[in-house]
Amino acid sequence: MAPLDEEIAEWYVMRDLKRANAKLPAYKQLEEAGLEVFTPCRWRLVVKCGKRIREVVPVIQDLLFVKEVRSKLDRYVERIPTLQYRYGRGQSFRNPMTVPAREMERFIQVIRASLSPVYYQPDEITPAMYGRKIHIVGGPLNGCEGYLITHRGSKRKRLLVELHGLLAVGVEVEPEYIRFC
Repeated sequence: MAPLDEEIAEWYVMRDLKRANAKLPAYKQLEEAGLEVFTPCRWRLVVKCGKRIREVVPVIQDLLFVKEVRSKLDRYVERIPTLQYRYGRGQSFRNPMTVPAREMERFIQVIRASLSPVYYQPDEITPAMYGRKIHIVGGPLNGCEGYLITHRGSKRKRLLVELHGLLAVGVEVEPEYIRFC
């Protein structure tokens, strides 16, 4: 148990107001400073100097997650003018959004274990997409829980893992690892 005066590092939901083509976005600045940062990314084809190049870009331009103690993170927010905390609707100004550590680690594990994750905004997920609740036993996603995504006509099995109200990701899962809850 931590002493009362000692703060605990949490996953804070942040936003970066820099443009999409900024050379040094906030998530890169924070990584260089040694903080634990996660930004959901995808591959994109761009044309630079007449050549098509694949580059990694954030899925949502201004979304990033930072695991740090609030007092230490406040110093970076003051230093980087485009970096801000995200606040949920109806929440007070003093309480920024956080994600439970276990939920965030599961989300990161699922994304890193897949070559082609499919991201969903909260409003894109319909009740018809939710299949049965599943638990993965074995393989790179061992221990993950989520829902089986059902797409009409698809033979592939996909696991849906959500960060409630922020983002969801669907990744392919081998059928032999699936256990129904």
